[in-house]
Amino acid sequence: MKRTTLWIVLSIAAGLLLGYLVFAPGTTEADTLHEHSEGGAETSLWTCSMHPQILQPEAGKCPICGMDLIPAGSGQDGLAPGQFRLTENALALADIRTTRVGAGSGQTQAIRLSGTLRANEKTIATQSAYFDGRIERLLVNYEGETVRMGQLLATLYAPELVAAQQELLTAATCKDAHPALYEAVRKKLTLWKLSEAQIAEIESSGKVQEYFPIYSNVSGNVSEIMVAAGDYVNKGTPLFRIADLGTVWADFDAYENQLDRIGEKQTLTIRAKALPDAQFSGVISFISPVLNPATRTATVRAVLRNPAGRLKPGMFVYGELASGQAAKSGSLVLPESAVLWTGERSVVYLKPDPMHPVFEMREVSLGPAVEGGYLVLSGLQGGEEVVTQGAFTLDAAAQLQGGKSMMNPGGGKSATGHEAHLGLPAENGQGTRTGPDSAAFEGLVSLYLGLKDALVASDTEKARAVAGTAISYIDDHPDGNLQPALRERLRDLSRATDLPNQREAFRQVSEILIGSGEGMEHHGRTLYVQFCPMANDNKGAYWLSAQAEIRNPYFGDAMLTCGENRATWAAN
Repeated sequence: MKRTTLWIVLSIAAGLLLGYLVFAPGTTEADTLHEHSEGGAETSLWTCSMHPQILQPEAGKCPICGMDLIPAGSGQDGLAPGQFRLTENALALADIRTTRVGAGSGQTQAIRLSGTLRANEKTIATQSAYFDGRIERLLVNYEGETVRMGQLLATLYAPELVAAQQELLTAATCKDAHPALYEAVRKKLTLWKLSEAQIAEIESSGKVQEYFPIYSNVSGNVSEIMVAAGDYVNKGTPLFRIADLGTVWADFDAYENQLDRIGEKQTLTIRAKALPDAQFSGVISFISPVLNPATRTATVRAVLRNPAGRLKPGMFVYGELASGQAAKSGSLVLPESAVLWTGERSVVYLKPDPMHPVFEMREVSLGPAVEGGYLVLSGLQGGEEVVTQGAFTLDAAAQLQGGKSMMNPGGGKSATGHEAHLGLPAENGQGTRTGPDSAAFEGLVSLYLGLKDALVASDTEKARAVAGTAISYIDDHPDGNLQPALRERLRDLSRATDLPNQREAFRQVSEILIGSGEGMEHHGRTLYVQFCPMANDNKGAYWLSAQAEIRNPYFGDAMLTCGENRATWAAN
């Protein structure tokens, strides 16, 4: 009996010991989120704002970048301040894509400029009337017609010329007796641009010509016809303008922060949108001494040789200029698609932990454009993972969760009135963003909707006109959050002459407006954020519409109903 009791006691003791060993609380990363001192006070862990994976039990320096550590916070599911998390379902709907920031290879920094071709004003000749008269016949019928030097352009009836010819015939009969009078009459006709051959023909024929021929003084293309048959003209009245298109001007807009690296006699590599397979070279001959106060740009001009006539005034061109400064090897290059522009600020979204759907916004300072994107001056470190697709979706999610966002850098939730925004779970909050720019934004949206309708109808001319009106509207209603980036994209659209380039510029306009309209009250109209997964080379693109019915501006009639509603901005 005693032996049985002993075995029972030993078994119980062994079981208790085993249970203690298996289930005793260990020291894990989760258990160390909060530690208690002997007095029972709670002490939070410390993390780095640049490297949230760092967790330290006390304040100090980040072992990676040396920045001061900040409190990691409590009750946030392990998130550092400024971070937010998406559910797996929301992440899939948002189609987020990321890339790691890499280093450049020491390539030369390039300045990229956009502009248009113009006729070389130095080669434009004006054909004027040398005496009073009436246009009897016009032999040039349309602008753009090619003419050669000495070609007959028109005939003119001039009473003064008739009288001068009669004087010549009279003076010719007595030129031996009055040679000075004869020479004076001939000189008068010479000043009226009659050639020696014409004067000799009048003398030999003995007849007065009633209709005087007007010959071209230069070779080129007729750029303007300023008279019509039957018009009466005075001495000095311009009749035609003729441009020699053997050379053309390429006028580019350079921003003020680019001007210190641009100088005369530098060579530009130029490509025309209408001639994608051709490349031209031009030397900078002029830089405007005055800055345009509306666009903050100065004109940079290069002269291009055009012997074959392929370059035509009005063409949209791009220019690239090697600044002569080489990017240091190892400089960080940020992909262009990762940047969200908000006026003077540029921000990106980071994914600090590649294994979890956690994101945060980061303001960055960017240098000039280089191959592959922009040089990073500050705000990022090599190897950090940035969002290159879906950044606007993340910005909306950050606003809904009360975090820092592109248009709300201070954070705080806002009642957007947007339902199920872009497939992400919406949250209600307080503090809708309103202000003096709300009315200006609504007016801009009205113009934007007209632009969208023009692209739905594939009407390039109307799209260009509406974009020009929108640029004027922005100039009259300046908004620091919208003006610089939006104006530049609208300018690209207004200058583009083909639908693909107009629609690409419209996509960027849409992204800026959608990002700016988040958290803003919308009075008098309900707007729909719509999405087509096949636009933008199957990467997808958004746009705004005043109707829930899909009318696709990226494809028009080709795929008019391709798309879906991703969000509703309810009118207040």
